[in-house]
Amino acid sequence: MIKGGIEGGKYRILSEEEIKMIHESSLKILQQTGIKSENEEILNHLSKIGADVDFKEGIIKFSPALVEDAINKAASKVLLCGREEKNDLVLEGKRVYCGTGGAALNVLDLETGEKRKAVLKDIADIAKLVDALDNIHFFIRPVVAQDISSEFLDVNKYYTALSNTSKHVMGSAYSVESALKVIAIAEEITGGKQRLRERPIISFITSWMKSPLQLADSTTLVLMKIVEEEIPVALSSAPMAGSTSPVTLAGTLAQVNAEQLSGIVLTQSINSKAPVIYGGIPTVADMRTMNFLDGAIELGILAAACAQLAQYYNFPYYAWGGLTDSKIPDIQAGYEKGMTLIMAALAGANYIHNAAGMLESTTTVAYEQYVIDNEIIGMAMRALQGIEVNVDTLALKVIDKVGPGGNYLAEAHTVKHMRTELFFPKVSDRSLREEWISKGGKDARERAREITENILAEHKPLPIPSEVDKKIKSSIKGLIKF
Repeated sequence: MIKGGIEGGKYRILSEEEIKMIHESSLKILQQTGIKSENEEILNHLSKIGADVDFKEGIIKFSPALVEDAINKAASKVLLCGREEKNDLVLEGKRVYCGTGGAALNVLDLETGEKRKAVLKDIADIAKLVDALDNIHFFIRPVVAQDISSEFLDVNKYYTALSNTSKHVMGSAYSVESALKVIAIAEEITGGKQRLRERPIISFITSWMKSPLQLADSTTLVLMKIVEEEIPVALSSAPMAGSTSPVTLAGTLAQVNAEQLSGIVLTQSINSKAPVIYGGIPTVADMRTMNFLDGAIELGILAAACAQLAQYYNFPYYAWGGLTDSKIPDIQAGYEKGMTLIMAALAGANYIHNAAGMLESTTTVAYEQYVIDNEIIGMAMRALQGIEVNVDTLALKVIDKVGPGGNYLAEAHTVKHMRTELFFPKVSDRSLREEWISKGGKDARERAREITENILAEHKPLPIPSEVDKKIKSSIKGLIKF
């Protein structure tokens, strides 16, 4: 296992001058073009804090001074905790963590391999699976449970996730009321309101921006309440180059950065103590079909660039990577996931979501893909570790002892370092062909399926204490236990 939080940042796709040009362009967008809202409460609030608001057209413009003031107030470090401290994440600088994500409607059934609708039990089983996979550092609910009514969807996805993993849990909330119920569940688990703020075992994603430059008003109101409550929140905006942002990657970066900075102004004006995470996650449109592309190399390029922008402002960064447009766990899934993940990680993106399990442009998940992606993430984290150069690792004494024509296998130095220097995969097959054939000649998907089945049969996540669990179920209506 390689622990999360290793520093990236070796990959620099933008120069310092280019970053400043993007920043200045974003300020011009906010000052000249502005963003749009049709909600009176939002317009009134932004007007009161000094934004230039055209109430008739719903256009909000921000002066550079207002934006710069918010940048200076925003958090440079955000703590996201697990129910067990070993799973805590510290988002700052260029520290890298990878985890799940998505809102897939479909699952490739583990037994049949056929596509089916996602249900709440899938959230439970995937959380349990992820709990046992060391290289997946956090859990975002990956599917929309289609057997649960919308009234009880948010509370059940969080409760089910928290019941089946001790890793940090992030998700969305579709209303202020449901967000407050989710927070109440987490407060019961942690031991109260103040304790949850000290050790936030949950956080929220808010897709509050409908690119280009228009607020999703109902989600923005949820965002405002979460910020008031001082719970960590990611400001997700995902423009598509060529469709909802300029086809040029530089233009897309200027726009998505402007969107993010408007969110920083909004959230800091409500609560400057709020743990807010910069969340520009642009991709590109397929110019032949206008489909949303997740496996495009440009997604990795844009994620790396957004990591640099977040670092320029000293913001934690909610990124994405490890994505694919492939429909099944195949070769295409492997190379698209590997490329988009490693680019974000090497750039030092802090919180890389959608890095495990997702297929078909985040519309489908496969259980065995989580196991495969756990291995891809492990390889990426090993790449971030780099090479430790010191007297011991240079090994001059051992080289001299073994001498020309010798062998290092039996040396104590080899035994001491082999498990920390070398990455040992569990899915990849490295045997000779004859041995591989003798074991059934299984491909990576088959091997991953067997590992998945074993974990689901044997792994026991840390349970929520029974008395706490009873209290939660008695106070929150509509909860289902898995």
